[in-house]
Amino acid sequence: TRDVPDRIGPIISALLTEASDDLSAASESPRLDAELLLAFVLQVPRSYLFSHPEKQPGKEAFAIFRDLVSRRGSGEPVAYITGRREFWSLDLVVNRHTLIPRPDTETLVATALDLIADDREPSILDLGTGSGAIALALAHERPDATVTATDTSAEAIALARYNGQRLAIGNIRFVRGNWFGAVPGQQFDLIVSNPPYVAANDPHLERADIRFEPVDALAAGSDGLDSIRHIVSAAPAFLRRGGWLAIEHGDRQGASVTRLLTGAGFEAVATVADLGGRDRVGCGRAIRADT
Repeated sequence: TRDVPDRIGPIISALLTEASDDLSAASESPRLDAELLLAFVLQVPRSYLFSHPEKQPGKEAFAIFRDLVSRRGSGEPVAYITGRREFWSLDLVVNRHTLIPRPDTETLVATALDLIADDREPSILDLGTGSGAIALALAHERPDATVTATDTSAEAIALARYNGQRLAIGNIRFVRGNWFGAVPGQQFDLIVSNPPYVAANDPHLERADIRFEPVDALAAGSDGLDSIRHIVSAAPAFLRRGGWLAIEHGDRQGASVTRLLTGAGFEAVATVADLGGRDRVGCGRAIRADT
């Protein structure tokens, strides 16, 4: 551990280089992590770090930064350290009661928006909303929509509702309940979900960063498909005819999810790849009224 300078800290460029080196063994993006943490400590945008590399943060800021770098080095995700995460250009508050929104999940949002592009005033259901990322992104993009977001966790619902209030997104309601149990007797034009889809014995659950996240939001049975099976089988009763189900899944689960959707009677079943070219979203349409 480096000693804290007596009077003033190193310049920004040196701090970032040192922190990046320290994080290289613990992070896939050490430089980005260092920049996010330093910008958080200094309460400045990341662009400030690039335009003022010669600035010298004070001793207190240096000490706080080194502490946060140490926490990141132990595996704690940056989003939990800072309490913030950007998703679909929305600044979300996050905490350990919910998963950290990931870039791959933006594929689900993009797919959902495509599916309802021609619908007027669509009704949307987001199952297992967590921080509210998906529901808030859809509500923000489609102010004419009515969005319902559910989660079984009281802490998650409270956080999602807080994010909605912070972002002043009003066309959304948050309901606590287990999957469809939160919306008995209701029907929607679109149902979306990013449910748990990791196998319970998957070694990825032991990764340094993953182990900080709530395991019940990650793992779903021996093959990771328990939650998806439940959602796919129950969804037809909660969809209007011609309505869509879009669900995020693991990159090796595309074929399995396609079979589940087809077996549940969905038509126009498709798999959508994320930006990395990996299977990420399965979708299907409820049987139309004219069939």
